Amino acid sequence: MATLATVCGRFLINDAARSGAAPRARAVAPVRAFANEDIYFFVKRIDNSRLVRQAEPGSRGVCWKTIGSVAAAALLLIGVLLPSAYGLLAGYQIQSLKSEAQRLAGEQSSLELQEAKMLSPARMEELARQQQFVDPEPQKVVYLDSKDGSSLALNHRQ
Repeated sequence: MATLATVCGRFLINDAARSGAAPRARAVAPVRAFANEDIYFFVKRIDNSRLVRQAEPGSRGVCWKTIGSVAAAALLLIGVLLPSAYGLLAGYQIQSLKSEAQRLAGEQSSLELQEAKMLSPARMEELARQQQFVDPEPQKVVYLDSKDGSSLALNHRQ
């Protein structure tokens, strides 16, 4: 492939040599050649629009075998990783249940403490005084004893 300077230099030098004219006082000096300037690449357009692809008889079976083997490998991988993933999720659930049990145990102890405060004898006496409760007279106390020995309460008036 020639550069523009080389082509112009060849034409100008050749024209002067052909005409036999006296060399000019001022001649055009040729330009130094570039690397690989003699290589020419020809690009040809290829039109494949009219081509019809031929079916390969064994390609369909190969595709289905590949799909089946990939699906089997995926199922095997899932089967191998599923127990560890299940164990990981179970560990998270166990931790949440432990924290909930600890919270409920703390709540139960605080409720038991409140119950103990509410049922203390000092508080019961305080409530009896506020509501003006009095102890019954000994004559008004009815002891329930059944004749057959059972300790069922009887609704009976005296």
